Amino acid sequence: MSAPAVLVINAGSSSIKFALYQVNTSGDAQPWQRGQADGLGGADARFLVDGNARAMSGNDHRSAMETLLAWLEDALGDQPLLAAGHRVVHGGTRYHAPVHLTDPIIAELQDLEGLAPLHQPHNLLPVRLLAELRPNLPQVACFDTAFHRTQPWYSERFAIPRDYADAGILRYGFHGLSYQYMARWMHAQRPDLYRGRIIVAHLGNGASLCAMRNGQSQATSMGFTALDGLPMGQRCGTIDPGVVLHLIRQRGMTAEAVEDLLYRRSGLLGMSGISHDVRTLLASDAEAAKEALTIYCYRAAREIASLVAALGGLDGLIFTAGVGEHAAPVRASICERLAWLGIDLDDERNTGNAGCISADGTLPVLVVPTDEEGEIARETLALIQG
Repeated sequence: MSAPAVLVINAGSSSIKFALYQVNTSGDAQPWQRGQADGLGGADARFLVDGNARAMSGNDHRSAMETLLAWLEDALGDQPLLAAGHRVVHGGTRYHAPVHLTDPIIAELQDLEGLAPLHQPHNLLPVRLLAELRPNLPQVACFDTAFHRTQPWYSERFAIPRDYADAGILRYGFHGLSYQYMARWMHAQRPDLYRGRIIVAHLGNGASLCAMRNGQSQATSMGFTALDGLPMGQRCGTIDPGVVLHLIRQRGMTAEAVEDLLYRRSGLLGMSGISHDVRTLLASDAEAAKEALTIYCYRAAREIASLVAALGGLDGLIFTAGVGEHAAPVRASICERLAWLGIDLDDERNTGNAGCISADGTLPVLVVPTDEEGEIARETLALIQG
C-alpha cells in the first residue's frame, strides 16, 4: 500500500492555507505539498499549490474546499488520507490537547466564537464543510491556547471579581502551536535551553512572547484575546481600557468601530500610516516609519523584561516567525535595550540570520524557524494512531 497522508488546514477570513504530509515507515509526518486559497470572497480569489494555479468554480470557502478535495484525489491517487488536522485558535478552559472533532465538540467550539470572533468562526468553517463533503474523514482540532494551560493560576487571572474568572474571562495566550514546536525543537536540539528559563519571541504580523521553563509555558504576552501584548502589524497590543471607554463615550464610536480600529487599523500600520509590513517600514525614509519601528522594538524589549521577572531570570532568547526570523535590524534594536541582561549580538551573525546570533560567551540568542503546520500534522497523526 502507498504511504498514507495527513492534511493540515489553517483557515482565515479570506484564505485557507493547507499542507499535505506523508507518513513515512517510521510513522513520522513528512512535508510533501502545500498551497493556499486566498482572496476568498473577492474578485481576485485564487487557488495555488506549490505556486501553480488551479481553477475554482467560485470565490468562497466552499468553492475552495471543493477544489481542495478534487486536488487531493489527483495528488493522492491510491494513497489513503488518514485525517485532516485543523488549527483552531481557542480551546477555552476545557481543551488542553488536540481532540477528535465530533458534532458535540464542534458545537462547543462554536460557543467559544465570542472569545475569538475574528478567528474561531473561520477556523471552524472548513471543519463543517469537510464534515459535509467528506463525512467519513476523521478531523482533529489543534488549539493555539492549549500550550499555555501550564501557566500558574496567578498568571492567568485578571484583577477583576472572581465571578468573571469563573465564567472564563482569563489570560489564555495564543500562538501555542508555534511555542509547542519551539519546545519540541529545544528538547531535541538544545536540551540545556529546554531545561532553562527561555523567552520565545514569535514576531510576525501577529506577535507575542512566551516565557518557558522546562519546555512549559509560564507566562505569555497575549491575554483574553489575540489583541493583547505587543504592538503588531495591524493590532494595537496592550492599551489602557480607559481608551476604549473614551472612544465609546466621548467619540461616540460603536463596539464594532472600536474593534475595527484596534484589530485592523492600529499597530505598525496605524502608527506609521504607511504599512503593516516591517520590510516596507525598514526600507522607508519616512520619519513615521522609523517612529513606528522604534515603538515596536521598545515595547517588545519592555515585555521581554516583564517576562524575565515572571521566570526569575533568563537563560536564553529565541526569535521566530516572519519578522523574528528575517528582520535583523528589529532583533538588534530589541536586544540593544536588553544588554543589561547579558545579551550581546554578533553583528555579522545577526545580519546573516544565523542560527545563533549572540556573541560567544554571552547569553544565547537564537533564530529558529517555526513550523506550526508540522506541529499540527504530528499532533493529528499521534491522536489518530492512539
